[in-house]
Amino acid sequence: MSFLAHRRPVRQQRCLAALGLALSATLLASLLAGCAASGPGNSGKAELTTASDQTAIQRRAEIRMQLAVGYYEQGQYTVALDEVKLALAADPQYVDGYGMRALIYMAMGETALAEDNFARAIKLAPGNPDLANNYGSFLCQNGRPAESLALFDQALKNRSYLSPAKAMNNAGACAIKVGNYAAAERYLLDALQLTPDLPATNANLARVYFERRDYVRASFFITRLSKTAKMESLTAEVLWLAIKVQHRLGDAGAEAGWVTQLRRHHPGSPEYAAYQRGAFDE
Repeated sequence: MSFLAHRRPVRQQRCLAALGLALSATLLASLLAGCAASGPGNSGKAELTTASDQTAIQRRAEIRMQLAVGYYEQGQYTVALDEVKLALAADPQYVDGYGMRALIYMAMGETALAEDNFARAIKLAPGNPDLANNYGSFLCQNGRPAESLALFDQALKNRSYLSPAKAMNNAGACAIKVGNYAAAERYLLDALQLTPDLPATNANLARVYFERRDYVRASFFITRLSKTAKMESLTAEVLWLAIKVQHRLGDAGAEAGWVTQLRRHHPGSPEYAAYQRGAFDE
C-alpha cells in the first residue's frame, strides 16, 4: 500500500512510495482480518470468531480503530494516536491497535516507537501476515533489508493472506535496495501475475532491468506504466528512471514526453535538477 500524501521529509516519502506501503480504503479490512480469537463450535474444534461473537468491549475498540484509520488517512496523526489510545484502553490485547499505532509512528518518523508497537503486535499475533508485511517494510525502510525479506516470505507462506501481491512488491523493492536483482525479479514477476496493472510492480521491474542494463525490457515495463498509472501519481524517482531508460535507447520523443511529466509534476525535485545538468550516469 503508498501512504497518503502528507508533510514528511522527502527521503521518507520516497522510501514509502517505493515500497508501496499504503493505507487505502481497504486497509481497515486487512488490519481487522484474521486476528480474532477462536472458540469451540459444535464439532468441539476451534471455530473462527465472527461479528456476532464480539463483546461490547471489542466493538468499542473497533469503532475507535475505524476513527483512527480515518484520521491516519487524512494525515492527522496525533488525533489518530488518541483514537488508538482509546481503543487500547478498551481492549489492551487489541492486536490491531498496536499494529495501527506502529504505522502511525512509522509515518511520523518515530522509528523506536514504531518498532516497539510492531513488537507488541507480533507478540500477540505471531502468525499475522499483514503484520509481517508491514514490519518487513519498516525494517527495509530503516536499513535492515536482509531481516525484512524473511518477514515478507513469512507473510507469503500464509495461505490466509489476502494481499500477497503487496508483500511481493515490497520484497522486490527491498531486494533492489540490496542489489539482489535476481530475487527482486522473482518476487516482482510473481506479483505481476496477480496484479498486472499495479504501477508499483511495473515501476520496480523497470528498475530491475535498468540496473541489469537490459534497457529494452526496462522500456517494456515503462510503457506498461504509462498505460496503467496517472502521471501525477508517479514519484520524481520513477519519472527520472523512465527518462534514463529512453535516453539509453536513444528514443528522443519518448524521453521528451517523460521530461515534460517530470517538469510538470516535480519541477523542484533533485531528479529534475539532475536531468537539467545531464546527469544520466549518476
